[in-house]
Amino acid sequence: MKIKERLFTPGPVPLPPEVIKALGQQIIHHRTPEFTQTFLAVREKLKQLLKTDKAPILFASSGTGAMEASITNFFKKGDRVLVINAGKFGQRWRDLAKTFGLKVIDYEIEWGKTYDKKKIVEITEEFPDIKGILVQHSDTSTTTLHDVDYLAKISKKLKDCILVVDGITSVGVYEVYPEDIGIDVLVTGSQKALMLPPGLSILWYSEKAEDRLKKSNIEKYYFSVLAESKKQEKGQTAYTPAINLIIALNESLKLMLEEGLPQLAKRHEIMALATREALQELGLKLLSQSPSNSATGAYTPEGIDADSFRKVLLKLGFRVAGGQDHLKGKIFRIAHMGYFDVMDMIQVIAGVEFALLKTGVPVELGKGVKKAQQIINQYL
Repeated sequence: MKIKERLFTPGPVPLPPEVIKALGQQIIHHRTPEFTQTFLAVREKLKQLLKTDKAPILFASSGTGAMEASITNFFKKGDRVLVINAGKFGQRWRDLAKTFGLKVIDYEIEWGKTYDKKKIVEITEEFPDIKGILVQHSDTSTTTLHDVDYLAKISKKLKDCILVVDGITSVGVYEVYPEDIGIDVLVTGSQKALMLPPGLSILWYSEKAEDRLKKSNIEKYYFSVLAESKKQEKGQTAYTPAINLIIALNESLKLMLEEGLPQLAKRHEIMALATREALQELGLKLLSQSPSNSATGAYTPEGIDADSFRKVLLKLGFRVAGGQDHLKGKIFRIAHMGYFDVMDMIQVIAGVEFALLKTGVPVELGKGVKKAQQIINQYL
């Protein structure tokens, strides 16, 4: 029996038909009024998505490019920064900061847990010269959500500190309004909740962060926020843009804004809650103690290799992600962000039930599905 593949990885994610159509059209030249019009429309929609009057900067890169730009444009060599290192992408903040000559306070946290507020206070009292706090809002390597509101309050209390947030898997899942929260630099990427292929990164910065742009002495060329901001205000880019991704972003943002940002966040909340409750109903242990609505991670039963389990799931038509580093072979991860709805979650839970049965785990078929249906039914 031929079974179609369903993508449930936390990036790339499935694409809406409107986005696929936009990506498939003939490419246009970027130094034209036609592209400028679309680019300016995208800037306006991004301002609505972030509830701000200040448009972000777009780079033709993965989200890591915008993370690098956050370091090279808003800090000086020798600046001290606090890194909330609680997963694979926290490690990336640490490595980027060290690469460009920053002094890193590496606050390592067990994967699946979030930071301790008392520890944050202790660190900032010991090092009042911290110039930046770097954190993931949602880290999909650990499927964990970190409280950025509290960190914003902490950064404001310090003399000259900015809060830099990786929102690559939270923007479009949560209502992430940087000015309301107190975020100074926010980055995101195209292949997550923005429902696009990889290749486009976005960086928003506050007026406080803007004051640092001309003071930074870290070398940069392609990822120059100053160079890009001058061009992008006029509807152009300093270098060749990801033309069709920007055209497609115009369509995906339109879909998100039409749904409504509170409704968008609620849909992700329901999908995540239904998935978590269903997996636990099946006897599986969740990875995170502070779970994100972007993706759910769970341990496979004792004696069941998670990567082998994922292969069984794939034969059933469900491609999910595995664990990274020390979690490899121990967990699997199911995405909820982007072009998913509640019925997709019903399907993948049914797939997990079949996969458990086929790997020799006694399971009552329909038990997890029923739990997910009960959760979803409260909101329909």
